This record gives sequence, C-alpha cells and structure tokens, in this order.
Amino acid sequence: MSEVPVRELQWQKSSFSGDDANRDCVELAVASGGEALLLRESDEPAAVLHATPASLHALLDTCKAPTT
Repeated sequence: MSEVPVRELQWQKSSFSGDDANRDCVELAVASGGEALLLRESDEPAAVLHATPASLHALLDTCKAPTT
C-alpha cells in the first residue's frame, strides 16, 4: 500500500463553512483505499489527523451524546 502525499489528496471542505473561500474550516479526505480518513483545519493544512472510519464514527457519536 503506497500513501498519497497529503498535498495531492482530494480534500473536501465542510458544507458548514459555506461558500466563503476566506473562512477557515475542517476538511476531509479519504486515503488508503477508504481505510483511513484524514481531517485537517484549512488554516493549518500540515497538521493532519488520521482516523479509521470506525474510530471517527465513535468520536462523533460521543460528541453528539446528550450530557446529564
């Protein structure tokens, strides 16, 4: 398995950011044949978080869970 350089990935901008190109946002890319999801902040593109789909799903579920 060869890794694609981060700068060559197809980064998708969060739709929450709207159409403003100057607005900082979270970006997502898929790597390693879908086995890894990469996340970065548009104003810090060199800092990339690597996650599996399952671990990202678990994180999002935890963040969405109601607190008591």
